[in-house]
Amino acid sequence: MMFAKPIAAAGRLCVALCIGAGMMSAAGGERLSGESPLRVCVAGLVHGHVAGFFDAALRRTDLTIAGIAESDTAVSGRYRKAFPLSGIRMYLSTEEMLEKERPEAVVVFTSTFDHRATVELCSRRGIPVMMEKPLAVTLDDARAIAKAARDGNITVLVNYETTWYPNTHEVYRITHRNALGDIRKLVAHDGHRGPKEIGVGPEFLAWLTDPVLDGGGALMDFGCYGANLFTFFMDNQPPLAVTAVTQQFKPGIYPRVDDEATIILAYPHAQGIIQASWNWPAGRKDVEVYGATASACTVGRDRIRFRQGDEAEKEIDAPPLAAPLDDSISYLIGVVRRRVSPSGLSSLENNLIVSEILDAARRSAATGRTIRLGPDPGEK
Repeated sequence: MMFAKPIAAAGRLCVALCIGAGMMSAAGGERLSGESPLRVCVAGLVHGHVAGFFDAALRRTDLTIAGIAESDTAVSGRYRKAFPLSGIRMYLSTEEMLEKERPEAVVVFTSTFDHRATVELCSRRGIPVMMEKPLAVTLDDARAIAKAARDGNITVLVNYETTWYPNTHEVYRITHRNALGDIRKLVAHDGHRGPKEIGVGPEFLAWLTDPVLDGGGALMDFGCYGANLFTFFMDNQPPLAVTAVTQQFKPGIYPRVDDEATIILAYPHAQGIIQASWNWPAGRKDVEVYGATASACTVGRDRIRFRQGDEAEKEIDAPPLAAPLDDSISYLIGVVRRRVSPSGLSSLENNLIVSEILDAARRSAATGRTIRLGPDPGEK
């Protein structure tokens, strides 16, 4: 679920499409009888989606926030004014927070660059992690995160808004009961008018448009959605090759990163096209899957346009997701309490492939060449 509630405290922190994607619980967040609330800590407040997390988490009874770490006291001060956080201990460093609070899990709202360091801190203490997408700024960092997860025997989850869309999972079911025939083409559209244009908070905008802290612009911010979904639909089969084009339509606003990206993925018998943009007149997140005999295209969160051959297109409802698979907080609790085995869209396995795709896309855009994937990726 998207959150569109702005925060009016010493400047807007988040607005519209950038607030807390997928954090709301459809089941209301009631804890199971006899089970204590999950104790979590929050690492970082500079990712605007943390507003949505607070909005949902503070109304639940199955989760409690034990501590918050943020080195920027101006940012933490604004959140204290915006949300009822007075009873939650604040720390200047994640390491100190983990040492003193010993949480059962950590939710990460740092820059993407800081994901690796945060996971490594948690790994040494055996603490599971859920972070906002994407997994990492570089493929090297993604692999380091995977190593830390193995070394510490911890679960690492990546949260995408579209993971909690009922139609995402219905399209998966449709394709896997062969209702479309063999998949031939996948198309993902993900974007909005631009982070500055929609009014994200200054601390969020600062790192989101930094080529080091975010790894890129629209390519990283929105390209990861299509890569995540395609990898899910293709059952974690990586593409054979990646070709990408990035452009700067608004260098005056985004001088250091791309604001437009198109990524083409070549699979053995299918093609994927990811369109990632900070230039569209309205926000959208949808995916189209075309098979040999039929097609299925998502509409919003809950509906699907289905067409069989030359028949008239019809729009159908996707069934609601069952708890705890219906939102990120319920999913995190289910994983930590061992009621759910991590898999699919949130899994580390999927998101390592996403990192490989994004890495190849950046190299392709930089060189103007197709990048072939494999044990030792090289240029064609």
